[in-house]
Amino acid sequence: MEQIELRVERPVAGGLGLARREDGRVVLVDGGLPGERVVVDLVEDQRTTFGEVVEVLEANPQRVEVPHCPHVADGCGGCDHADAQPPLLRSMKAEVLADAMRRLGKIDAPEITAGPDLPTENFRTTLRLGVTDGRAGLFEVGTNDLVPLAVCVVAHPRLERIVTEGDFGDATEVMVRIGEATGEALVLVTPNSQGVVVPGPLDGETEARIIGADELEEHRAWIHEEVAGRRFRVSARSFFQTRRDGAEALVSLVADGLGTLSPGERLVDLYAGVGLFGAVLADRTPGLKVTAVESARSSVADAKVNLSDAAEAGEARVIASQVGKWRPSKAEVLVADPPRAGLGKAGVDKVEATGARRVVLINCDAAAAGRDAGLLVRRGYTLESVTLVDMFPHTHHTESVSVFAL
Repeated sequence: MEQIELRVERPVAGGLGLARREDGRVVLVDGGLPGERVVVDLVEDQRTTFGEVVEVLEANPQRVEVPHCPHVADGCGGCDHADAQPPLLRSMKAEVLADAMRRLGKIDAPEITAGPDLPTENFRTTLRLGVTDGRAGLFEVGTNDLVPLAVCVVAHPRLERIVTEGDFGDATEVMVRIGEATGEALVLVTPNSQGVVVPGPLDGETEARIIGADELEEHRAWIHEEVAGRRFRVSARSFFQTRRDGAEALVSLVADGLGTLSPGERLVDLYAGVGLFGAVLADRTPGLKVTAVESARSSVADAKVNLSDAAEAGEARVIASQVGKWRPSKAEVLVADPPRAGLGKAGVDKVEATGARRVVLINCDAAAAGRDAGLLVRRGYTLESVTLVDMFPHTHHTESVSVFAL
């Protein structure tokens, strides 16, 4: 295998760094930080050359020499960018996001602003893990091998206790979800819950509910969580943000982005999940007319519960539909929180058809954020602001909130 010395120029998507060989050919470097001089093993793909760092000759001053978690040395893939201090990693994410706006969206985006500082440890309230010999773990980078967890410093303390001390029997997969504010816990085990034992509750916590995937169709299972002073039902299979403080941050940014709302105005909430944004905004503006569009069955059921007060008042409806198949209704304002692929052309078509004067778009992928922003701008929207919310410290993953206006 060929080894060469390179200088990492800047971060790019996927947690990689861009470097160039002497002849100008690009190498995508795994394990290098901006400005570093590194030695890499070259790996040729069909169209791309990758470099795996084997030695750092000149380190970035913000390189982390001792990772925050001992499992990083074991190759655990949970924190794929544990090598950078949080301020550096946030700036790298902002640079990748800005590049996506320019290169994929083909727009000059406003300066990307930083969202609220969120804790980098003990924050995560949901984890999906593999199981081997009864122990839960995360996959080693680039393999199907599990790293059993003895600690997980990004997990909420109760979540960490369950995944590190639990005996998951003959299970192949486990998903643990807790309610930070309510003390509730749910353990969903695949294929069944036979023989599963988890640690009991501490003060202020309730007994964890353990349920097998084979039981889920007959016995629905959920926890409750509180966000923005409001209680939400969140089922085992429903989408919900993986950290409560992150959900709070997103709600605040969405409310600010939509601006002052008035009774009688119409809000469309696309990819509504359990109704997080629609429910909070309906509470804050009595008389606001909310249409929540969601396709996942469990999320639809939760959204109907979480929006029931507004629905009984004739001020909310939950539509079970894929966004691409939904027949748009008119609205003054719109919020969308699509999956990783983003809105795409089909989603942007629906946004445009509502005629919404203000749109807040949440993306969990920088490339999708760039593409979606470009599509909306070409439909006549002005991109007013882009905020980076560091929901996933120690990883390359981005979460952005973009505000558009007609």
